[in-house]
Amino acid sequence: MAIGEVVQIIGPVVDVRFPAKDTPDIGEKVDIHSASGMSVSAEVMQDRGQGLMRCVAFKPTEGLSRGLTVFSTGAGVTVPVGRGLLGRMCDLEGTPIDDKGPIEADEYWPIHREPPKLSELRADAGILETGIKVLDLLLPYSKGGKVGLFGGAGVGKTVLILELIRNIAVEHDGFSVFTGVGERSREGNDLWQEMNESGVIDKTAIVFGQMNEPSGTRMRVPLTGLTMAEYFRDAMSRDVLLFIDNIFRYIQAGSEVSALLGRMPSAVGYQPTLNNEMGELQERIASNKNGSITSIQAVYVPADDLTDPAPATTFAHLDAVTVLSRKIVELGIYPAVDPLESSSRSLSVDVVGERHYNVAREVQRTLEHYRELQDIIAILGMEEIEESDRLTVERARKIQRFLSQPFYVMQETSGFPGRYVSLEETIKGFEIILGGEADKIPEQVFFMKGSIDDVFGAYKSEKV
Repeated sequence: MAIGEVVQIIGPVVDVRFPAKDTPDIGEKVDIHSASGMSVSAEVMQDRGQGLMRCVAFKPTEGLSRGLTVFSTGAGVTVPVGRGLLGRMCDLEGTPIDDKGPIEADEYWPIHREPPKLSELRADAGILETGIKVLDLLLPYSKGGKVGLFGGAGVGKTVLILELIRNIAVEHDGFSVFTGVGERSREGNDLWQEMNESGVIDKTAIVFGQMNEPSGTRMRVPLTGLTMAEYFRDAMSRDVLLFIDNIFRYIQAGSEVSALLGRMPSAVGYQPTLNNEMGELQERIASNKNGSITSIQAVYVPADDLTDPAPATTFAHLDAVTVLSRKIVELGIYPAVDPLESSSRSLSVDVVGERHYNVAREVQRTLEHYRELQDIIAILGMEEIEESDRLTVERARKIQRFLSQPFYVMQETSGFPGRYVSLEETIKGFEIILGGEADKIPEQVFFMKGSIDDVFGAYKSEKV
C-alpha cells in the first residue's frame, strides 16, 4: 500500500504526490482521509510524472485540504454482486442508499473488466420475447442486443421499462439492473416508489449516480450496473435486462472529466476518447455460453441533432431503436411506440423466419399507406377514396388499436387487466386482421386487448 499526500484540489480533481518508486496504477482506487474523519474515494486517472498522480473524486471535495494523507488500495473500484442486490438501491461503490441496512454480497467484483472473448460470444442467442406485441412483432429484441429508447417526458417510457422488468422477471425468471446516470433525484425516487407499488422490485437491482454528484461518479456508475449484470449472467446463468438512463449523461460526464484532466477537446467540445469510452462499455454487453445481457438505453438527443457526436457514437452500437411518439399518445394508444419510426436489425428472414417477417412488413406497409391517405381523408372524407383504399384504412385503424396493450404494472390505474402475449399469438392476431377475417368487427373492440381471441370474445359478448 502506497501512502501519499494531497498537493492540489481543483473541484473534483485531486493531485496526490506519492513516492516516485511506489506510485499506484492508473485505474486504482485511493482513499483520502481528513482530520475530521471525512473519507473520500477517488480513482487515479493520470500519471503526471515524478510521483504526481491526478485523481478524480467520487464525492464532493469540500472539506478536503492540501497535506492530507492518501492511501492507495492496491486495486480498482470493487462492488458487491449477487442475489443480495435484488430489491436494493445503491451508489457507485455498492453502498446502500435505501435505508434497508447492509447488502449481503456473494462476492466483490472490480468494475473495470475485460469484455467476453470472441470465442465465448453466442451469435445465435435468439430473440428475447417481451410479451409486448408491438415490440415482438415489429422491433424484435435480440438476446445480448442493445436497444435505444427515444422519448420525451410523459410518453410512457418509465411504464414501458417497468413492464419489461416485470415480464422478464415473471415469464422468464430473469433479473434486471436499472442504472440511473445523471438522474434527477426526484425521478429516481418516483421510479423507486413505482417499482415497489408494482411489485417488480424483488427481481431488480438499482444503481444511481445522480446529477448532483461529481462527474467521476456519473462516469463510472454504468460500469457498476454492468458488473452486477455480468455476475447474474456468468455466475447465475440468467438472462438479464440492463437499463441505462441516460447514456448521454455518461458521455457528458466523460467530457467533464476529460476537460478536468486537461485534454484537448474534440468535435463540439466532446472528449477525444469518446469512441474508446463508449466501446469499453458497449463491448461488455453481450450474450455468452452462460446467459445474456440485453441493454435498453435511454438516449437524449441534444437539440434533436442526430449528427451530434454523442448520439451518433451511440447509434453505431445499437441493434434496435424504439421511438415513443407523442402523436401516438394523443391517439390514446399505449405503449406509444411509433411502428414506422422505430426499427430493429433483427427483423430479417434469417433471424425471425419468413412468416413473422412477412406479417411484420405487411403491417408496416398498411400503416404507411394509411399515413399517406390521411391528408386526403382530412380534406375530402372517407367517401372520396377508392374501395380498396377504404379497406386498407379500416384495417390500419384496427392494427393501430390492436398494437395497444394492457400492462400488468398499470392495471390498477387503467382498469384493464394486464396481458402477456406470446409471439405466436401476436403473429396469429395480425395475420387474421390482414387476411380480412376480422373486417366485420368494429375498430374500438381492438383497443386494449391482448390476443386476437380476446377481441373475438369481446365482440361476441357485445353482440349478446
